[in-house]
Amino acid sequence: MTSTGYQTLLDCRRRSRYLRQHGFTIDQIAIILALDHPASPLRLYRHAAGLTAAQTVDAFHRLAATTGAGLRESRLYDHETWPQTGRRPSVHTLHLLARIYGTQPAHLLTPAMLATYTPRDQHALRQGNR
Repeated sequence: MTSTGYQTLLDCRRRSRYLRQHGFTIDQIAIILALDHPASPLRLYRHAAGLTAAQTVDAFHRLAATTGAGLRESRLYDHETWPQTGRRPSVHTLHLLARIYGTQPAHLLTPAMLATYTPRDQHALRQGNR
């Protein structure tokens, strides 16, 4: 992680902790963070929830009842940088991450990102967590 990336992480953690203490929801915090940080919604939601990549991967494995094969930190970073680089997350992965972050799966994507999924998958992502 670059020093700029690390400073962004620290700023987001500080701000999200403060906003959570003042009753802001995760969705509201992610929107606020997006005003100052040009990152994907998926990354901003992780920061809004105050989680590191390692904590997110651990929570993912607990929810999915898997071990290291389910999600690695490097793959989470790939998902967070998609579509510029990286890899598109599956619908299942988005559902689990949304549960971890306390939001709806479609909120983890921009409208343009959501449009790359099939109509059936778009519907599933808009329906929320299963």
